[in-house]
Amino acid sequence: MQRKLRLRNREEFSRIYRGGKSFANGQFVVYWSKQPAADPFRLGVSASKKIGNAVVRNRMRRMLKEIVRHHAHRIVPKTDLILIVRKPATLMKMKEMEKSVLHVLKRAGLLKTGSSSSGKQAEQEAEARFRR
Repeated sequence: MQRKLRLRNREEFSRIYRGGKSFANGQFVVYWSKQPAADPFRLGVSASKKIGNAVVRNRMRRMLKEIVRHHAHRIVPKTDLILIVRKPATLMKMKEMEKSVLHVLKRAGLLKTGSSSSGKQAEQEAEARFRR
């Protein structure tokens, strides 16, 4: 994921936690807020020490960033998002995790409605990669 698309400092995270909205499922929590400077969107991932050691936390961050990168064309623009990992997510395979992330983003209203042909093609390519 490109550096300009990441949330990095504490003030940005705090602003979203305080003024943003949230949705959750069993594996992830998403906090978000509209932000004109976030073009197309910015992402932060939070993985607490409760979910495991550094290896587990970093693996979860990498996997989430990859999932979001593959579905970036579907995410509503001008939005700052924070994805928080919960413990059950550590036991999931990549495909299950992808479904769960898309589910929580859809519930939060952060996915664009109506998919274009290029969006469908990108989804099919991502699905083929995850089947391997």
